[in-house]
Amino acid sequence: MTNTGPEAMGRPSDLPARGLAAQPAPKVAALARGAADALCLAATPVFAFCAVLALPAGEHGMHAMADHGGAAGGSMALMYLLMSAAHAGAWLRLVAGERPGR
Repeated sequence: MTNTGPEAMGRPSDLPARGLAAQPAPKVAALARGAADALCLAATPVFAFCAVLALPAGEHGMHAMADHGGAAGGSMALMYLLMSAAHAGAWLRLVAGERPGR
């Protein structure tokens, strides 16, 4: 019979195995949650700003839309608006008084 326990992997049997399922340190977990919350809150205004930038501007924009069948900047602006709406949940939770990461 071969030994397949912790001793076979070079560690004593009384030490817990650390792998992907191991819990991170509390400070690291809090930092990761804070970064995730900030990214969630940043997504909506960034996509809204991109939508404004993607709108066709003036006469040049009209020529570009005509050359591409009317969908040059308009479809990108629409896509950015939809992405902004899709990421608005974090802001709605914040306005409702909940923490963003919940």
